[in-house]
Amino acid sequence: MNRIFFLLFLLVVSASKLFAQNNDVIITIDGQEINKTEFEYIYKKNNTNLYNESDRKSPKEYLELFINFKLKVIEAENLKMDTSQSFITELAGYRKEIAAPYLTDVKYNDKLEHELYNRMLHEVHASHILLLVDKNASPNKDKEVLDKITSIREEILNGKDFGQAARDYSEDPSAQQNKGDLGYFSAFTMVAPFEDAAFSTPAGEISEPVKTSFGYHIIKVHDIRENKGEIQVAHIMKNIPQTATPEVKQKAKEEIDAIYQQLVDGADFAELAKKESQDKRSAVKGGEMPWFSAGRIVPEFSNAAFALQNTGNITKPVETAFGYHIIKKLNERPVPPFEKIKGEIVSKIKKDSERRTSSKKVFISKLKTEYNFQENKNGKQALNGMNIQNKQVIPELDLFTIDNTTYKTTDLSAYIQEKQIKSGPYLSKFDEWIDYEITKLEDSKLEAKYPEFRYLLNEYHDGILLFNISQEKIWNYAAEDSIGLLNFYEKNKNKYKWGERFKGCIITCESEEVREKAEDLFGAGMTNDEVAAHLNTEKEVITFENGAWEEARNHIVDYYVWNGSEPENFNSATTFIRGNKVGPEQKLLHEARGLYISEYQNYLEEQWIKELRAKYKVIINKKLLKTIEGV
Repeated sequence: MNRIFFLLFLLVVSASKLFAQNNDVIITIDGQEINKTEFEYIYKKNNTNLYNESDRKSPKEYLELFINFKLKVIEAENLKMDTSQSFITELAGYRKEIAAPYLTDVKYNDKLEHELYNRMLHEVHASHILLLVDKNASPNKDKEVLDKITSIREEILNGKDFGQAARDYSEDPSAQQNKGDLGYFSAFTMVAPFEDAAFSTPAGEISEPVKTSFGYHIIKVHDIRENKGEIQVAHIMKNIPQTATPEVKQKAKEEIDAIYQQLVDGADFAELAKKESQDKRSAVKGGEMPWFSAGRIVPEFSNAAFALQNTGNITKPVETAFGYHIIKKLNERPVPPFEKIKGEIVSKIKKDSERRTSSKKVFISKLKTEYNFQENKNGKQALNGMNIQNKQVIPELDLFTIDNTTYKTTDLSAYIQEKQIKSGPYLSKFDEWIDYEITKLEDSKLEAKYPEFRYLLNEYHDGILLFNISQEKIWNYAAEDSIGLLNFYEKNKNKYKWGERFKGCIITCESEEVREKAEDLFGAGMTNDEVAAHLNTEKEVITFENGAWEEARNHIVDYYVWNGSEPENFNSATTFIRGNKVGPEQKLLHEARGLYISEYQNYLEEQWIKELRAKYKVIINKKLLKTIEGV
């Protein structure tokens, strides 16, 4: 689940160097050539399935966005941001994850595709109890855990409440808060064995124990309903580490509350997400997240998102196990027809090691043929009788050849050392070593063999760079440059103004008698503080809420000033207002700080783009550009 919030959100444009084939060059930026095929691919990808059709660009319009993007990435590369260890480690992690489906032989059939699509049309509401089992657990330990969860199931069947049992026994940390309740989920949300059990258990019943990579589960299915489809949202997140102290958590809460108030005051959601959100993968796109179904994200987040009625609505701060979020609804859609979504289903099957059937043996056999594997039987035979633990000196021998590269006994020794193998015959590790080397070779060729792999990896590469340099040059700088922000405000302070407002206070009294006394004291010329000091001698019987409110910002003020409807649970005999209606006024910097920071960021970015365009030479093949058809 945690990865869902930190999935890389791909940018409005992609990296260069995506295509290996020769093609006419359409743009050259700082000596880097982008060919027509690459640009056309990027243009079409980012101008289809748009949230807002008005965002669709012509090739000429899109070219300007692309150039601005590439200038920033090139600047980041020239600043050596792609050589930092943090960047290298982050990109390597993403590469390893997306490479996995390409390094095995995958099998599936039409029946599995249709079965999974049928699941996608439904959502299961379920709870579970988990007992963890280490992947290296002994058979005896495995049986011990299975016996324990079986006895828990019997206890529930005999009358124990499932939620209480989850709190008492489950080793899923969230069970203490949610009693094991996972909310609604659909296909491809849970690991395959868990999903299989959930969808095959009737509503109201409890599954037999089911084993996953985490351990043993029992599942209670509460309900099965038609899938509500998918929703697309943007969010602003303040992360809370699992080890956070109450002080750290309170600071995050104060920060998210302040952001929410800026949004209420009219700040731009996307700009605040770019600057404030700690989910940096979504921040680069203004907080925009991938489409998800009801169970794709933790229930606290999902429930709040699906509760939003209209496009553009935002939630109040929502707390999950990962932190605080403000969620904005962008769009919604039903489950697509099977033929339209079949490709996506196949892709997900290929990526899911527990759902597909795969054969490492078949995969290795195919690679051996492709790379002309040749084994030196004499060299291999020379290892017969030699043991790793004896630390014998192995003669330098040719052992096998793949892709015109010969692997020798020194390479075998290096493998033994890398894997920290301490004992056993050398020949017992021989086939395992061959599998390792040929898989490693295939891994090194993925970018050249599979264009879609290369495209995706380059998008990750440029996405990380764009975020890092934008954070340094724009977002953090704008927030920290107090003098620059003040100067910018002074030049543009008439841009944001309050509408007509009521300035004063809302006064709440414990009783009508207290109100009468307060009215007398106000009549005598006392201030709010003096009235409070006079009446709140033994306990608090009168409170004051000072402020300035536009229409529709406070129900009580609306009732008295703008003839609004009477608020619920409101007593006009004990609650009243004092103050005056005032006309439009310009907003002070502290009153519209979020708005002016956003404007200042835009200003800084405009200046930065001008500097980059002056710094780097851009050549456009306008004739070739005209041959690209708009979408």
